[in-house]
Amino acid sequence: MTPTHLPGRVAIPALPEQSRTPPPPASLERFNSASPGDVVPLLLSCLGSLRWAHRVADHRPYPTMDALLAASDEAAYDLNQQDLAEALAEEFLPSLPEDAYEAAHMALGAAHAAYEAKFGHMFVICLDGVPPNEVLDYVLEAIRSRLANDRDDERVVTAEEVRRLARQRLAAQLGTPGTARPATSHP
Repeated sequence: MTPTHLPGRVAIPALPEQSRTPPPPASLERFNSASPGDVVPLLLSCLGSLRWAHRVADHRPYPTMDALLAASDEAAYDLNQQDLAEALAEEFLPSLPEDAYEAAHMALGAAHAAYEAKFGHMFVICLDGVPPNEVLDYVLEAIRSRLANDRDDERVVTAEEVRRLARQRLAAQLGTPGTARPATSHP
């Protein structure tokens, strides 16, 4: 702060700039005190499954963001096949980076088509911590590797990826810092 000097007066320090953005705990406080009608749609946008969203909403209030994320994780571990299918139906396919080669589009499209044909649902993967310049290679490697799974093993992997995506989305919705990049299903 730079003091303001007025002639014949004592130096008065400038007031610090005020912020209108509440700190993240206020976001959790609003989440905890909001009506179920307001919380369930927010949770549904992050989790994709109505039963999952209701389970998390019904256990409010959460003392910390970590407690909320742990509750979401716990509820995710109990997803049945129908809940997982509902969550997967809400996933999307973002586009590849603009500078990706046509061959990359073709390779990814072919790998995804093979995956969908084998497992009957979209390929999902959490890209948390993957540098942007490595995303394409990471996804291609993962989808090719996971094509070797049987249906039961892939259901476990898919459920874990959906859980990780939901965790990121919850943290982002409630303004928690520290998420490396937005979650996506597939570049």
